[in-house]
Amino acid sequence: MARKLTMDRWMVSVVLLLTFFGLMMVYSSSGVRSLQETGSSTYYVFKQSVAALLGLGLLYLATHFDYRRLRHPAVIWSALGVCLLLQVAALMSGSRWLRFGLFSFQPSELARLVMLVYLADLLVRKQDRVREFRGFLVPTLALLLFFCSLILMTPDLGTTVTIMLITLCLFFMAGVPKRSLAVMSLTGAAAVMALAWISPYRWKRIVAFRNPELDPQGGGYQILQSLSAVGSGGITGSGLGESQQKLFFLPEPHTDFIFAVIGEELGLIGCLLLVSAFLILLWRGVRIALNAPDSFGTYLAAGITLSLVLQAFINMGVVLALLPTKGLTLPFVSYGGSSLLVSLLAAGLALNVSQHAT
Repeated sequence: MARKLTMDRWMVSVVLLLTFFGLMMVYSSSGVRSLQETGSSTYYVFKQSVAALLGLGLLYLATHFDYRRLRHPAVIWSALGVCLLLQVAALMSGSRWLRFGLFSFQPSELARLVMLVYLADLLVRKQDRVREFRGFLVPTLALLLFFCSLILMTPDLGTTVTIMLITLCLFFMAGVPKRSLAVMSLTGAAAVMALAWISPYRWKRIVAFRNPELDPQGGGYQILQSLSAVGSGGITGSGLGESQQKLFFLPEPHTDFIFAVIGEELGLIGCLLLVSAFLILLWRGVRIALNAPDSFGTYLAAGITLSLVLQAFINMGVVLALLPTKGLTLPFVSYGGSSLLVSLLAAGLALNVSQHAT
């Protein structure tokens, strides 16, 4: 008798809780701004709800096929081709987003997930060559850098950095020599600093991150308003919907800086509960990766888990002034349809692997 497939209930629960919590916080953080901009306090949360329903549909579909079918060359190269076309279209539009009427889509979100699938398959197919510089690292990094260059030109440095960090982690898991990893890390760090140096607005963010009080009305404004929001929340917060900083003081309170609103309204307790949710997601994702029936499942689950959790903690680090501003959303929670859609799809693929766990 065939074994009944069961997915990881902890991960399902955390993903659903984060998604519905995100809808609640998007409404709380965007209601006043939405009313002023559109005449309706529910405009942003309505769009996010539509994305949530579509994303949950994608999550469901992603759990109802054998994830190993993703390894078929036609699937991988078709997906890469679609990402390439979408990224070029976004580049030609002069924006990170492609707009379709009232809705928009950020191709780099999908590209990050597709690159994870590509890397997971490649690491399995070339497992015996991962120590070779020309046979493995050069062709792999060439394609990766090509996509990252397109993403950078939109411009989106945050997503590019996240992709490179995840790649390094997967390379480490696959046994790529530590010396090669060190060279790639140093080269990547130097490239990021060079990109920041030649870009005035990026360099301004780094300077403001170090000393925001020196430019309180300019580069340091976001950081100071964010810290003010989090600090005023105290232990228990001011109460849901009672944030003052979201009232046109804190830029992007419903997207990149929604964690600051959470800190103000729900306090330290709310922030710790949210951090705990992502730690549970990390725990279950690592468990799924370790118990996967094959190496492809291991790399896929690990990459998806790292992608979601790493982005979450980078976002929180930016809000708490521990990292320079990156422009990354808080997965499942921040307003952003493409981010929510791809995050739920990615979670569905990880849950798919969990159904086949040994």
